[in-house]
Amino acid sequence: MKAVIQRVKYASVTVDGVKIAAIKHGVLVFLGVAEQDAQEDIVWLSKKIANLRIFNDVNSIMNESLVAVDGDAIVVSQFTLQASTKKGNRPSYIKAAKPEIAIPIYESFVKQFEQDLGKKVGIGKFGADMKVELLNDGPVTILIDTENKN
Repeated sequence: MKAVIQRVKYASVTVDGVKIAAIKHGVLVFLGVAEQDAQEDIVWLSKKIANLRIFNDVNSIMNESLVAVDGDAIVVSQFTLQASTKKGNRPSYIKAAKPEIAIPIYESFVKQFEQDLGKKVGIGKFGADMKVELLNDGPVTILIDTENKN
């Protein structure tokens, strides 16, 4: 799995003109699922994101986690994170999991993330044309790939 985590002042997801998720202070997570992703990747990535110390403490030092600041979250599926740009100029998405594999993994990640945060998270709509709006705070943007857990 690949994730792009953005610390946000606010974020929202709109599908067909209807806002389906909105948060204030927290993180927006774009999640790209690969064919080989497994439950251990879900658990590891969820805990990693929930506990990343990317929020400012009282001294304005990034020393607090999403859990510690009681922040909110939205998780949006994004198969394009699995793009390979090795050859030519047209990205290849061959590494991205097909919907029958990706949807259950995405849903399992959301459940695990809610458990790790102790609260509901907003979600996008898998496979939909989503409009994502955000105000990146910092900016703070972190890339995580479960293939590189070291």
